[in-house]
Amino acid sequence: MSSIKDKIRTVPNWPKPGVMFRDITTLLKDAEGFKAVADEFVKRYKDVKIDKVAGIESRGFIVGAILADRLGVGFVPIRKKGKLPAEVISEEYDLEYGKDKIEMHTDAISAGDKILLVDDLIATGGTAAAACKLIQKAGGEVVECAFIINLPDLKGVAKLTEQGIKTFSLVEFKGE
Repeated sequence: MSSIKDKIRTVPNWPKPGVMFRDITTLLKDAEGFKAVADEFVKRYKDVKIDKVAGIESRGFIVGAILADRLGVGFVPIRKKGKLPAEVISEEYDLEYGKDKIEMHTDAISAGDKILLVDDLIATGGTAAAACKLIQKAGGEVVECAFIINLPDLKGVAKLTEQGIKTFSLVEFKGE
């Protein structure tokens, strides 16, 4: 996985001082790196019972849609408030200052569906935890949450684990 990690750009002090932003656009533009990401996820999930892949806006759409296609299942977009055109269910979550909300169409998931949730990165886990609650609210079961990057110092995986949600990530950036 080091070749994947090596293709991720770190942008210091963005979006604010002290933050080391992990930018996957350099990974996505690299055909070999992007294929390696998809291949690793497919290898992990090809024999797992999954009905749909759900992706969190916006980078979760990129990997999630490709993974859904390669696994032969449908894709469910989980979006920021006000972006979906039909009836939605929503889940609020805490931000550093204030709250935000994500939404999913009410007909996106059927009761009993096995869902793989995908996003590019897990930091504090707030968005992923809210997405899991949305899926569960719709009657779906979160099989696992898959991320390209885990930032373990921010304890997002621990937050999901405490809620009984399994996680998987391809690379970690510890204290970097």
